[in-house]
Amino acid sequence: MNLKFLETFVWVARLKSFRLTADKLFTTQASISSRIAVLESELGVKLFLRDSRGVSLTPEGLKVLDYAEQMMDTMQALKQSIETRSSKVGRLRIGVMDTVIHTWLSPLVAQMTDLYPLVEIELVADTSLNLCDQLQKGFLDLILQTDLMRQESVRSLELASHPMGWIAASNSLYNREYSGIADLARERIITYSKNSHPHQEVLALMQANGVMTPRLNCVNSVSAITRLLRDGFGISALPPVLVAEELARGELTLLDIEQRPPNLQVVVSWRTGVEWVEEIVALCQHVVERYAQKVGKHYIVLSKTTVRI
Repeated sequence: MNLKFLETFVWVARLKSFRLTADKLFTTQASISSRIAVLESELGVKLFLRDSRGVSLTPEGLKVLDYAEQMMDTMQALKQSIETRSSKVGRLRIGVMDTVIHTWLSPLVAQMTDLYPLVEIELVADTSLNLCDQLQKGFLDLILQTDLMRQESVRSLELASHPMGWIAASNSLYNREYSGIADLARERIITYSKNSHPHQEVLALMQANGVMTPRLNCVNSVSAITRLLRDGFGISALPPVLVAEELARGELTLLDIEQRPPNLQVVVSWRTGVEWVEEIVALCQHVVERYAQKVGKHYIVLSKTTVRI
């Protein structure tokens, strides 16, 4: 159905005149009559009655008018939304942890640049602890990290979580059977930066299994962890999604150990009062959902608070 013809129908109904509608839409009265005739043919009903007093809607026309106005209102809102987004000017400061950088940051930035072509995007890569500190101090507007923040001027939303696994180089001495966490802890363990959420989870898991002083080697870079693993440096507690290609090629192996650290959370936190930052939060939800559909639940699990956009 032609939206221009629907618009013509709405204006005829409002102005009660084919001539006035033609003037309003900068066309001829014959063109208006033709559009209405096409609509009536498509719908299979008579929309208007004409007499000496002018034009009036038929009962069927009244029903069509209600839906037509809703459709026109929706189209107008869509146009305004697109125009508003594309005309936004400014800068958005976003902090990102390594896990997001190596998963769905690129599609997020791509959509942001499409929707907000005039907005300058400033990206800061850092640990979750440092990102939270910079957000609190006002140096960043939005961050993607692991911890729910509870402050008056900051809001947080858990987007998803990544299942964790024990990973080692396939051709290393660490690729063997382990009886449990205590046996695993005898080896060199590589994990995220000290005092980070995943580091604390690994430490708690070790201590719960009687290992009070495990050999934890803290590294704040996913790329560095991956390189160390490939070189046979040790075993890492890492989301398999970050090394999916290396696992597929057989360079790395996901060890068969039932006890694993809890899923690594992905949380978006933002400062309240920052112009249109909540639009970016909604965009993050949309991108995460699309990414989850692509890689599957064994690599990422959507949070219950994440809704479809």
